[in-house]
Amino acid sequence: MDPDSGGRARILLINPNSNAATTAMMVAIAKSAVTDASDIIGATATRAPSMIVSADALEAAAAEVEQIARAYQNSCDGIIVSAFGDPGLAAIKAALKIPAVGIGESSMLEAAEGGRRFGVATTTPRLKANIDALPDALGLRSRYTGSRFADGDPLELMRDPARLRAALAGVVEACIAQDGAEAVIIGGGPLGEAARDLRSMFAVPVIAPIPSAAARIIRLATA
Repeated sequence: MDPDSGGRARILLINPNSNAATTAMMVAIAKSAVTDASDIIGATATRAPSMIVSADALEAAAAEVEQIARAYQNSCDGIIVSAFGDPGLAAIKAALKIPAVGIGESSMLEAAEGGRRFGVATTTPRLKANIDALPDALGLRSRYTGSRFADGDPLELMRDPARLRAALAGVVEACIAQDGAEAVIIGGGPLGEAARDLRSMFAVPVIAPIPSAAARIIRLATA
């Protein structure tokens, strides 16, 4: 940690989606989750789509995410990969000495606390296999109730925040009522604002992935 930082960790949030406005939104959410505990900066991919909605695009994003992490490794204390499939995270953890987390793994670890059964509500059905693989990798398969997807094109939903929020609310309700989820994750970095809005609407915890990752990386970077 930089001795001139006053003990504040400097965290890099990498947005694998090539949308700078989304990066700014994610950084703002991360900052609000950790108050004065850190300085959080953002970096935006340039070679990915503006919103990753397919397995091929997620896989293709991994190399650039790792490249960005390597470029910043000597100027930050920790890294957040802010796409729900955590592209490039395994390679970053293997290659770099600083801690790194993904919003997918972090939110699932939080959702499963206390032995809770949890599901994922999101907008990207073409990423179902990638999402369903995360609990296996984390040893949480027995607690995972599955993923459910809002009706409608993901990009069109993103253009209408009220419609997006309503569509996700219906999916969260299905995770709870039909699957028995005791916590529900809103699965996606670009869905960060919707996740924040939905947290107060349900009796069970609705997990917002960016705050989960921000809190976790601060713990790791300052341990």
